[in-house]
Amino acid sequence: MNPEQPEADGPHPQAQEAAGRPIGRRVLLGTLGLGALGVVTAPTLQRGLEAFLGSAADRDPTGLTGLLPNGGGFRYYSVASSVPHKNAANYRLRIDGLVDRPATYTLNDLRAMPQTRMVKDVQCVTGWRVPDTPFEGVRLSRLLDAAGVRAEGTAIRFSCFDGTYTESLTLDQARRADVLVALRMQDKDIGHSHGGPVRLYVAPMYFYKSAKWLSGITVTKDVQPGYWEDRGYDVDAWVGRSNGRDDDPTS
Repeated sequence: MNPEQPEADGPHPQAQEAAGRPIGRRVLLGTLGLGALGVVTAPTLQRGLEAFLGSAADRDPTGLTGLLPNGGGFRYYSVASSVPHKNAANYRLRIDGLVDRPATYTLNDLRAMPQTRMVKDVQCVTGWRVPDTPFEGVRLSRLLDAAGVRAEGTAIRFSCFDGTYTESLTLDQARRADVLVALRMQDKDIGHSHGGPVRLYVAPMYFYKSAKWLSGITVTKDVQPGYWEDRGYDVDAWVGRSNGRDDDPTS
């Protein structure tokens, strides 16, 4: 998935039941002892720990670093053994498929567009939650309008530059005002470990829908289930109303 949550935030394949259902409570209880160590972490040490875990997860094909909690509340998961780093010089976001005007955006192109900021809780399907997390970026609906979605286009497929992770939304879901192509998180540019420089943010759904390392937005005729949906997670991942969970809504 894309790692952290992957923040694509989804759990590692070893953190699933044989039937593919989330087992967050088991993972959570298994790491409470480690979690206690992060409760009193000072902000500077916390940022250092997050950076360390993110770097380690990026080189950890086992996904075991995804079980380590940290003071920031996020967890790091990955379905790729490594992920290339992108920046303003080499990042590109391609919009194609059933559109009249395919386009490729640089990071500076996206930064120059009107930005929307929202503060919502982040809820992972494995059970952890980070309250009041700011995200800022371009509304996905703006990019879709610029591309000119054709009448036969009813869904979106998202691809990521980790080369593995994918996600999906219906067109109606993608046009919601609380769905962003996000450039900033927690009031700073999104770092590599959190899916930067650009990631998807779907506020009302479980965090695995918010694909990290976003590189492609393709309009399709039908919904094409993403990485974790192919492994048993719900395609419509509304927080508290899917995946057998009853978490409080995030928006």
